[in-house]
Amino acid sequence: MDFVPSARDLNRLLSCCNEPTYSPKKLADALENSFCNLCILNEKNNNLVGFVRATSDHGLNANLWNLVAEPGEFQAQLIAVLVHRVLHLLRRDMPGCSISIAASSIAIQSLKANGFVIDPAGIRAMAFKLR
Repeated sequence: MDFVPSARDLNRLLSCCNEPTYSPKKLADALENSFCNLCILNEKNNNLVGFVRATSDHGLNANLWNLVAEPGEFQAQLIAVLVHRVLHLLRRDMPGCSISIAASSIAIQSLKANGFVIDPAGIRAMAFKLR
């Protein structure tokens, strides 16, 4: 069964990780148009504690978005699980595709451990917010 987090729960997690939050409509559109999304839920209270989503052209490129895990003792491990699992899915379904991500510093160690190269050949990611 595919689990899709509510906008409220996802925004709560994004906010506690100091990441931008989005309108429920934008989140619904993003989740609907994503290749996949992965969630980690706390078994005790069913709270969303980890999240990542992937978009793709279903051929050569994939992008990871909103890689977050609840701050605390297990944050790095939650990030590692999310990165490992989403890369497994992408490699299985689209072998050889290029995968990019803009991530917070908490994710750098896990990304490097999974083969990501930080700013390959000096290429840096840029973003522009449309209003």
